[in-house]
Amino acid sequence: MKFLFASDSFKGTLSSRRTAELLEQAAKEIFPDCECSSIEVADGGEGTTDAVVAAVGGTRIETEVHGPLWEKRMGFYGKLDDRRAVMEMAAASGLPMVPEEKRDPRRTTTFGTGELIRDALDRGFRDISIAIGGSATNDGGIGCMRALGVRFLDENGEELSGCGEDLIRIREIDASGLDPRTAECTFTVMCDVTNPLCGENGATYTFGKQKGGTPEILEELEAGMRNYRDLLRENYGVDMDETAGAGAAGGLGAALMVFLNGTLKSGIETVLDLVEFDRRLEGVSLVVTGEGATDWQSVFGKVMQGVGLRSQAHGIPAVAVVGSMGKGAEDIFAYGIHSILTTVNGIMPLAEALDRAEELYLGAARRMFRMLRAGSMMGQLARETKNGCRGEHAV
Repeated sequence: MKFLFASDSFKGTLSSRRTAELLEQAAKEIFPDCECSSIEVADGGEGTTDAVVAAVGGTRIETEVHGPLWEKRMGFYGKLDDRRAVMEMAAASGLPMVPEEKRDPRRTTTFGTGELIRDALDRGFRDISIAIGGSATNDGGIGCMRALGVRFLDENGEELSGCGEDLIRIREIDASGLDPRTAECTFTVMCDVTNPLCGENGATYTFGKQKGGTPEILEELEAGMRNYRDLLRENYGVDMDETAGAGAAGGLGAALMVFLNGTLKSGIETVLDLVEFDRRLEGVSLVVTGEGATDWQSVFGKVMQGVGLRSQAHGIPAVAVVGSMGKGAEDIFAYGIHSILTTVNGIMPLAEALDRAEELYLGAARRMFRMLRAGSMMGQLARETKNGCRGEHAV
């Protein structure tokens, strides 16, 4: 019997790697002769780079960049091989980098994300996957593009710095200085939101508040984003209000599509492709996945959905061990997940459940494999009974 473990991390408690170690411990106790393998996975959000690098035996690269408030800090991305790199914009321009009292999407920039891309180009990478969740920014991606050579000019022909408050001041876009190496690249943009650039469901009004935007600030930024949208339409013949995902990461999605010809793709699908998940399914009897909290959102581009569908396509059953189940959790059964087991085994405060995360997870894994053993025994009895009946009829 061969098991494959591919669980998301349980935020704040268990890493993807640790869940695999606990699952293997439990599996060997119940099925001593079983074969276990594991892949670290993520859905394109926080932890994606480290998960993919670990899964393929890659290397983490650190480089100095400008953070969202223009401060110098160390960013990072992952080398998968000589040509491929994977990165998260949150590693350079992420919301956790900005203290709550300093959050103002007029001031923040994606310039550091552009510096990550530029460093990858310098090192020869030409197939670059970028996860764009968790941004602190609402600059339409102009900071990122400025780091790569695009100039955004005001009415006096002066170059703008590349932050949210600059959007309203742009009068001309000069892309003649865009790093020519970008034309040699394939850019895959990991994105699971479909928001357009502007409007009620656009970048500013959907995500701006969590980045520190007051109603007045959001109104100002939206006016700037509309100006930017109009210039993109005028110069490049594209309407980012009609393009799903253009509003992701404060409009970075639009910039990556327009200037770098990036292709938006589901985060978990990209990750599963990068770690060659389908190949790892060969000979597998059961896949075990999971996440910290399962609810209706789990069927919208999350790890369990992606793993379940890939397993289902190969005719391999998948089950999940999760921390908790919320409303709509059982929707996941339509996506290749056959059953869910929760780690919590009694009434307890959340703090206790988090403190005992490893113990509770191991206990759930043991219960799961015991149930699988019972199912295996039932299957064996059914086969023996069927064979016995055939023998009687033959006589």
